[in-house]
Amino acid sequence: MSNKTRSADGGGPLAIILIGASGDLALKKVIPALFALYSRQLLPDRFQIIGYARSALSDEAFREHMMAHLTCRYAPGDQCDARIREFLEHCVYIAGQYDSADALRRIQPALASLGPTDAVNRIFYMAIPPFLFMDVARALADAGLVTHKDDPGWSRVVIEKPFGRDRASSDELTRNMARVFAEDQTYRIDHYLGKEVIQNLLVLRFANLIFDPIWNRAHVEHVKISWMEDFGLEGRAGYFDDYGIIRDVMQNHLLQILALVAMEQPVSLEAGYVRDEKVKALRCVQPATLEDLVVGQYTAGSLRSARRPGYREEEGVPPDSITPTYAAAALRIRNRRWDGVPFLVRAGKGLNARMTEIRIRFRPVPGNIFQHAAGHLANNELLIRVQPDAAIAFRIVNKAPGLTIALEESDLDLQYASAFPVQIPDAYECLLLDVIEGDRSLFIRADELAAAWDIFTPALHELESHRIQPRPYPFGGTGPDAAQALAARYGATW
Repeated sequence: MSNKTRSADGGGPLAIILIGASGDLALKKVIPALFALYSRQLLPDRFQIIGYARSALSDEAFREHMMAHLTCRYAPGDQCDARIREFLEHCVYIAGQYDSADALRRIQPALASLGPTDAVNRIFYMAIPPFLFMDVARALADAGLVTHKDDPGWSRVVIEKPFGRDRASSDELTRNMARVFAEDQTYRIDHYLGKEVIQNLLVLRFANLIFDPIWNRAHVEHVKISWMEDFGLEGRAGYFDDYGIIRDVMQNHLLQILALVAMEQPVSLEAGYVRDEKVKALRCVQPATLEDLVVGQYTAGSLRSARRPGYREEEGVPPDSITPTYAAAALRIRNRRWDGVPFLVRAGKGLNARMTEIRIRFRPVPGNIFQHAAGHLANNELLIRVQPDAAIAFRIVNKAPGLTIALEESDLDLQYASAFPVQIPDAYECLLLDVIEGDRSLFIRADELAAAWDIFTPALHELESHRIQPRPYPFGGTGPDAAQALAARYGATW
């Protein structure tokens, strides 16, 4: 988010300690992003990636696992193999239990290879389940691996969602982690904030004067934020059934998008100012109620001529599970800008498409003199598509060519792939570079996390204490009928 030129950090040698290095997150997301930064010469000259996990692997075996996921997006074809070999020379692996300070002390020689250890900057990336965060943090501290304020080298920790299950457990995690890592050392990552289109939201809003006068309740009829997947659990039953779609997607990804749409202009792009405005917006969102919330769960169905099992048929899911795989909510923001404008958010798995988008629908033209010619033409609408095929489109009404007045809808359409013929960085590339440079703009602050949990915690407790059954919908469909009815109450459709 910063407006500075992106470059390799000149602050000294860097060790990236990747906890959970043998898992999918590390191998498929974090390590490829680090290789991309290396290929673009955005890592310091002296760096080391230290993989740590319970799996018994040699350095060579670890590197072989890594190679399967490395692509040369930023390296010419004849340089690809050499780049990969150079990168792998910076990677080592240490096996040990996550809560063992003795095992973690075996990281010290790798740090010493970069120079005096107290001068080595270090990033601890916790690519592990959240219930292990605190055990690992304590063990890192006991092993003497976390630098102190007086040391020349800094320490930063990156943790992945979910950050708790509700407000109370989130607060407890925050308090416990703070015993080892201060708030300014803590980077709570939400990879959606690293996506190019999401970062462009602030530019779109605050670098273009045209949107400022109409970005409010006087001109906006409703806002829709959608997140859809056309697949099921894909081996994540143990995690997903414990959390569900609201905790997994809505409380974090979608509320972060909502905050960027709804927030006021920050004083500057400095991290503190950006996050202050996001917190203010989230604190104005009224807690979700069951009256304005629909939860669903996919049943057996078909997609692209293939039969797909229902959620309760998935391996590892209890046959009586009430975990929602779909949720839709109408949220209200009680402030001068947005009072009365419904923000409709939905997220679902097992649907008929894979898509994330924002739709801002404007109010109809008052006293429209083209009513006789317009018929039922739609209102103006701004579409911001995050994935797939990143795009920004603005729907307007035009006169169709001809001898009579006939109106039709058309889109002013910006397709990222054609408008920007460059390699668009992956979200993890952007966010990891921000961690290295100490830019916290795109990471979630503790009070921001608390404000987001306050929106959904009461409804989550009601759903679970009363064991409310999610509404069924077939795999490959559009979600429960009740979700369409909820949107219709606010003059919208999904």
